[in-house]
Amino acid sequence: MSAAAPLVFITGASSGIGQALAARFAQAGYRLALVARRAHEIEAWCRARGWPAERWAVYAADVRDVASITAAGRACLQDQGLPDVVVANAGISIGVDTAEYEDLEVIRATFETNNLGMAATFQPFVKPMRERRSGTLVGVASVAAIRGLPGHGAYCASKAGVVSYCESLRGECRVFGIRVVTLVPGYVATPLTAGNRYGMPFLMTPEAFAERAVAAIRAGVSYRVIPWQMGIVAKLMRLLPNAVLDRALVGRGRKKRQGE
Repeated sequence: MSAAAPLVFITGASSGIGQALAARFAQAGYRLALVARRAHEIEAWCRARGWPAERWAVYAADVRDVASITAAGRACLQDQGLPDVVVANAGISIGVDTAEYEDLEVIRATFETNNLGMAATFQPFVKPMRERRSGTLVGVASVAAIRGLPGHGAYCASKAGVVSYCESLRGECRVFGIRVVTLVPGYVATPLTAGNRYGMPFLMTPEAFAERAVAAIRAGVSYRVIPWQMGIVAKLMRLLPNAVLDRALVGRGRKKRQGE
């Protein structure tokens, strides 16, 4: 793998969507900068695939810790160079009940991970990309951003924040030649969805999602719902009057709270 090969920086790469994206980018000829708290797991995964050491590097970081994740970004710049693509994928999804005091900390953790962590992931790379006048920043949102779901307030609100944040960032970066891509997954079979107590239409494997996601990133689209069928469902949900939506959600299974 030549040092001239494109480089992708991915957070949350130890499992699920992040790991599938890493495999798909590698297949497309990219060098990899992979970030997660469980760095040893990613290292073992890369070695098991037989990739030469110069093709990948792993950085241990927690996106909730601004100092930690920004340091990982700076280490990538020093060791591997400026990425062509940065994917802020790390996220958590935990049910909450605002009546429960302890769930306020879950809400804090969700926003620190899904929102602040995304901004901190991008931060080390924005100025160098502006100077180079190229690059792609990718924020992973969710169809849960479209409407609030009972018991899922922290996740829905955080992912709605991802959509708005990426839209704002896109307006800021466009003049510098930087693309900002918002990916909006439907239901993907990952550890985040494994315990869901409700139906998950159009459930995808991480590999199927990654195939379509990498195509969208390389095409430089600004916003893409994957799979497309969930895009239609999301638009219909957005159009539903509140009274109709509220009735439709009565009795719907709630996301498991922490410890359940």
